[in-house]
Amino acid sequence: MATTTTSPAPPATPPAAPAALTGRNRLILFVLCAAQFMVALDFSVLNVALPALGADLGLGQSALQWAVTAFALPSGGFLLLFGRIGDLYGRKKLFLAGLALFGAASLLATFAWNPAAFLTGRALQGIGAAAIVPTGMSLLTTTFPEGPLRDKALGISGTLLSLGFTVGMVLGGVMTDTLGWRSTMGLLALFTVVVLPLAPGLLPESRTPERPRLDVPGAVTVTGGLLALIYALSTAAEHGFGRTDVQVTLVAGLLLLAVFVRVESRHAAPLVSLPMLRRRTVAFGNLGGLITFAMMSTVVFVLTLYLQETLDLSSFATGLVFGVQGVFAVVAGMLAPKVIGRLGARRVLVGSLAGQGLLTAAILGVGRDSGVLLATVAASLACMFHLGAIISYGLIVTSGVPDEEQGLATGLVTTTQQVGLTIGIPLLGVLATTGGDLFGGVRTVLALDAAIVLGTAVLVALGLRRRA
Repeated sequence: MATTTTSPAPPATPPAAPAALTGRNRLILFVLCAAQFMVALDFSVLNVALPALGADLGLGQSALQWAVTAFALPSGGFLLLFGRIGDLYGRKKLFLAGLALFGAASLLATFAWNPAAFLTGRALQGIGAAAIVPTGMSLLTTTFPEGPLRDKALGISGTLLSLGFTVGMVLGGVMTDTLGWRSTMGLLALFTVVVLPLAPGLLPESRTPERPRLDVPGAVTVTGGLLALIYALSTAAEHGFGRTDVQVTLVAGLLLLAVFVRVESRHAAPLVSLPMLRRRTVAFGNLGGLITFAMMSTVVFVLTLYLQETLDLSSFATGLVFGVQGVFAVVAGMLAPKVIGRLGARRVLVGSLAGQGLLTAAILGVGRDSGVLLATVAASLACMFHLGAIISYGLIVTSGVPDEEQGLATGLVTTTQQVGLTIGIPLLGVLATTGGDLFGGVRTVLALDAAIVLGTAVLVALGLRRRA
């Protein structure tokens, strides 16, 4: 009698992640991206308004830097700490608390009656931003699974992040001229009024399943180190590295960060997992992000000097030049997820760094009497590649990281962004203004900037050749 055998059924394959956003996911993405855009706007919207602000509140020229530094210090210094607190005690709760604090602080800055009240508002804005950014990013990466959905979500988020800086420069000039400097802070409060009521009913709560004790020594040393380092570099951007307070805080910051590494190697539940930092994707992904942020902020700084001081463009016309970058950023944001889907995040990161470096070098062709068109086109195309690097490095760093560590991974991503924005101008930008020949200094900075970005592209390509 013949017998028949049946082969075992093949194992079921998990359903593929949906490639289309649902209506609810679109609303979640709107809330998270609007919050990130609001914080990015805060970094640049006040820059053009500083002279009017100083005259109104009685802030002298030397004290005006604190209008920026008071926000930059806490927003960069507390990122890692708040990212970990969100992991342990609830990202949604901390995100909502950060939004509420940011809105209240923006109102305080809007109606500030003296310098102390204004700077207090700016510092509280920075603390709110330090809670919003890492928790918002980790809510995004835990809500949208790896694959096309996360690529698309991070593409939109990266576009709005880049657009926020650019729009802030344009809006700051227009609003200051028409409505006064206080309207720039009022705009941020208005954003909060729109976003905060939507967030509680939409956002899912997420945290690690375990509740280990917070690494207090690690939190103290890394926060103190970042605060000292950001203060030193922010102050050096205005006054150079010769000041005693800059030198002391720079050394203190580096020492505290060295102590932090030592503490983390011995702690049972460290704030930052050193094995995570040893992953190729985390180490080289963050290196690419750090350099693209630092060098692009330097390009914007020296081009502002070139357009206004060398070519005598008005603040409004200069803002329009950078507004063109915003258009290119939107185009890049739409294209980047599709390109990443075809080529992979590693290739896009390396290619974006190379493109940014080559186009920065192309700006060297500007002259003393003309060059607006070349500067606009080359800088706008460089911005497209910059945005490609932003999106791809965020994907590289967060891919493969378990949900319980997403707050830590996104905390590293956002800390890289903040430190990159902080160090570029002090390290290179000051070379444009210290030699006596502004045009020659601008060209020197652009050449060094391009060389650093291209060198980083080679390092990242080699480092990510084999994925961890």
